Amino acid sequence: VFESIREDILSGRYEQNTELKETAIGAELGVSRTPVREALRQLELEGLVSIIPNRGAYVNMITAKDVQDIYVIRSMLEGLCARWATEHITREQLDNLEETLCLTEYHTEKKNYDKLYELDSLFHEQLYEAGGSRILNHVLSDFHDYVKMVRKATPVAALCSWWLGKRLKRLQRKVEEHRAIFEAIRDQDADRAEALAKEHVKHTIESIRAYGLDKIL
Repeated sequence: VFESIREDILSGRYEQNTELKETAIGAELGVSRTPVREALRQLELEGLVSIIPNRGAYVNMITAKDVQDIYVIRSMLEGLCARWATEHITREQLDNLEETLCLTEYHTEKKNYDKLYELDSLFHEQLYEAGGSRILNHVLSDFHDYVKMVRKATPVAALCSWWLGKRLKRLQRKVEEHRAIFEAIRDQDADRAEALAKEHVKHTIESIRAYGLDKIL
């Protein structure tokens, strides 16, 4: 119930300040009001819902500042994740990362932008798992989900092909940054892996601002 409501909020199904009625949501999902109420309380903790006593629960949409904050926080946490991945990654996980990189390099050459977006997400998901921390994996995955869902619900999605088409150099740079992070982890250089992962996310923030997408989000 929690995941369903959260996805509906982040995908743009509900507008800002829309009232989330327990009875209606329960009927739609085929559950009683109790799990809906608990889900709304969890969403309030995430900042996606405001519960006003004696009035109800209302939607808080992710703002442009929220997205920028997420990227800044991610830059720190992804650095930590890369460090831990250096310490805990298995041979199989390392091979999976390298396979994803090879596919990314292939599709970059072919300019298959939709596939590149998918592979970019996969690389980060594999990195989170390699970090060996359920808690860090959960936090970073949530942040990553927020950004992915918000993109789908904003004009950025419509601009995506244009943006990627015009910014091939940035795409190539991202692939190079992923490759550098991978090599640092492979070489068990935790300091370098952490620094590179932080810089990678910071470069994404700079790109968003440079292309004016922060004004659209």
